Amino acid sequence: MNKSDLIEELANKPNLNSKLAEKVVNIFFDTIIEGLLNDERVELRGFSSFQMKNYAPYQGRNPKSGGAIIVKAKKLPFFKVGKELKELLNKDQDQDQDQD
Repeated sequence: MNKSDLIEELANKPNLNSKLAEKVVNIFFDTIIEGLLNDERVELRGFSSFQMKNYAPYQGRNPKSGGAIIVKAKKLPFFKVGKELKELLNKDQDQDQDQD
């Protein structure tokens, strides 16, 4: 599912047209991005949490030449799945193990 599919799925709900669904999805994602840009942890309880991780600069290797290069410091978003979602996704596997 991509962003357009999500908007379409929401637009199929009562009282939501495609323009409003698109606005809701964009506000949702923009709010998460804004929180990350402000170095805030964004938690959607039961679903996931997002936070920024800071990586220090380090010396790496150019894979083509083998020469040393300096990799700049960077920030990357980190996604962690929520407990309830993890349990829901693994429910079938837990049942399969119980049957063995």
